[in-house]
Amino acid sequence: MIKPVSAFVLTLLACGAAHAADIPANDENIAYCGRISWTNPQSPAFTYPGVSAELNFEGTEIAMKAKPGSGYFMVEIDDNLPFKIYFSEKDSVLTLAEGLPEGRHRMKVVYAVEGYNLKPEFRGFATDGRLLPPPPQSERTIEFIGNSITCGYGIEAHSKDEDFSYATENHYYSYAAQTARNLGARYYAVARSGYGMYRNYGGPREGSDNCIPALYDRTLFYDADEKWDFTKFQPAVVCVNLGTNDTSLNNYDITLLEDASRNFLKRLREYYPDAKIVMLTGCLLTGDRLKAVTSVLDKVVAEAKAAGDKEVYRFDMSPHTGSLGYGADWHPSLRQSNKMAVELTAFLRGITGWK
Repeated sequence: MIKPVSAFVLTLLACGAAHAADIPANDENIAYCGRISWTNPQSPAFTYPGVSAELNFEGTEIAMKAKPGSGYFMVEIDDNLPFKIYFSEKDSVLTLAEGLPEGRHRMKVVYAVEGYNLKPEFRGFATDGRLLPPPPQSERTIEFIGNSITCGYGIEAHSKDEDFSYATENHYYSYAAQTARNLGARYYAVARSGYGMYRNYGGPREGSDNCIPALYDRTLFYDADEKWDFTKFQPAVVCVNLGTNDTSLNNYDITLLEDASRNFLKRLREYYPDAKIVMLTGCLLTGDRLKAVTSVLDKVVAEAKAAGDKEVYRFDMSPHTGSLGYGADWHPSLRQSNKMAVELTAFLRGITGWK
């Protein structure tokens, strides 16, 4: 049963717990998930939403350390409701909980926003007790590749008239994160708002040179030098949700979109020879744009199957009608994201056999 947050005292103070034991970021008892740069083991860097750190500890209080200005995280402690914290430019330590019952506790922090400008870094934890071996990590694994829908852009906004804000973006409630939790899976997200398969939002018809496939091999979105080691994470399922920004403002070349989709699918198969790869359409596509993207994805998946790849799939999430409300800038609301997660969860159960 989920307990209310008031079951313990939550304080978001820029100070550590009294008599706290420092836990470095590279402690072997912290279980990380997501693309992370370990160039500096004491302050590992990351940029994508959904990057997480999970641990078990004994003690009555716990604090987190991060680079000032790292932005928003969601926090889970035991069976209590998750809550959001914010590392401003003045914060390097935030006390997450104090007054917990004596004994064993589980905690997980999940990066809630896009970090390409904020350049967040983990810098460890502190507790009045001690760290224990981490929770068992699920053998079910998913990678989500996408745009603002995957990031959770504007999901906590109250109106479509609100502009983008880190305060209303929350990947934790995106269809991707919810689907992973529904399936009990670990996941990586490689996503950025406004980016596409061959063309970013409002980009030239001939395409953008910094679209998702062009940057996909990076550990950090902003760093061209550090390449990701694909052997570190071999997902059982890869979900690709691109095409919305490619067809933005109706200024797109369907042939270039098809070529880019075909080539990216081939690359993903090289990186992940055993994965089930699902080519998705997101809920923001409607009308002629939806027909264009579905026709492209249907074609490239059919070609792959005809060439012998039997683990490539297609799935379309229900178009966004507005009946479930809007997030910022006409993006999916929380209720719409819930619906997408329900739909995708059922589909993935069907192709994986995960219950």
